[in-house]
Amino acid sequence: MSYQVHGVSPSGNCYKVRLVLEQLGQPYVWHEVDMMNGATRTGEFRRLNPNGKVPVLVIDENTTLAESGAILCYLADGTPLLPDDRLERAQVLQWMFFEQYSHEPYVAVARFILQFQKNPGDARLPEKIAGSYRALDVMEQHLATRTFFVGERYTVADIALYAYTHVADEANVDLSRYPAIRAWLERVRSQPRHVEMPGVDQ
Repeated sequence: MSYQVHGVSPSGNCYKVRLVLEQLGQPYVWHEVDMMNGATRTGEFRRLNPNGKVPVLVIDENTTLAESGAILCYLADGTPLLPDDRLERAQVLQWMFFEQYSHEPYVAVARFILQFQKNPGDARLPEKIAGSYRALDVMEQHLATRTFFVGERYTVADIALYAYTHVADEANVDLSRYPAIRAWLERVRSQPRHVEMPGVDQ
């Protein structure tokens, strides 16, 4: 069986799905979605995801799954990327929820404004960049004494947080003040079957 993935290659949320599939060695077919020209708002796409957002994982002809965190948990279930231990699994989810609520709405949106919309004068940018630094402060404190986010091993929590953190410079966010984060980024990059996220203009 081969999964079908509908996504935007330079999107961090979509990259998470590609990265976990590659690292688990799962076969998949990637369908590039022209988000900037309205492809996610078509009736055809909304049959895959009524919310009109990428990524979408097509599991079989009757089953699709949206939201990157849900897709990561589904794909990683039963593998070392998602712990069996009840508390550690909850801690993975804690960091994934943190990413979607306190990190992604700032780093990813600032990056979207600058790299996709090409609008450095957007009035939202100062608040988005400030929120990015708040999230990074929390991550830096946590990683100062840890190798990875949960259980001292690489999990989908690291994949979730890596996606937008490693391109924070594209959101005008400076990582030079975060040595623990930068060391963690290198540990993530060194994982087997790691793949890079394509640039916005590639």
